[in-house]
Amino acid sequence: MRPLVVTSLVCSLAALLAACGKPAGQSGEASAPAAPAPTLEQLKAAQAKLPAPYNTADLENGKAKFAMCSSCHTITPGGPNMTGPNLYGVAGTKVAAVPNYNFSDALRAQTFTWDAQHFDQWISNPRAMVPGTKMTYAGMQDAKDRADVVAYLLVNAPPQ
Repeated sequence: MRPLVVTSLVCSLAALLAACGKPAGQSGEASAPAAPAPTLEQLKAAQAKLPAPYNTADLENGKAKFAMCSSCHTITPGGPNMTGPNLYGVAGTKVAAVPNYNFSDALRAQTFTWDAQHFDQWISNPRAMVPGTKMTYAGMQDAKDRADVVAYLLVNAPPQ
């Protein structure tokens, strides 16, 4: 196949997969243009406001480690729920409050609000924190890696 044809097929397949499992009209495409990505200075300013140890975490390592999470979660404004809910703006909200996502009964029974410490505990071992959750992630044992992921999440998907 010619490269242009292959590229076109790949793009078409990606568009179909992005809409997979969604009702008609909910392909995940935004109707308005996406906001520009925050600058490094803006990210660092947001990070400086976080509690320790997240205020000095390594955002690049957090981004690299969050890649594991991105197979199930998005962190973009208006992004789709996938296997897991979209995490954009979840910080500061009650647990299991993301619209249009089917949370487990165990998670819906919780009463905490998502903050840095709860994210850290969750990432450490979701099933130990909330027995009965449907999240199958085994957990991240390294405290520094967890702090880096939490900081990355909080500055790239801030509370709304």
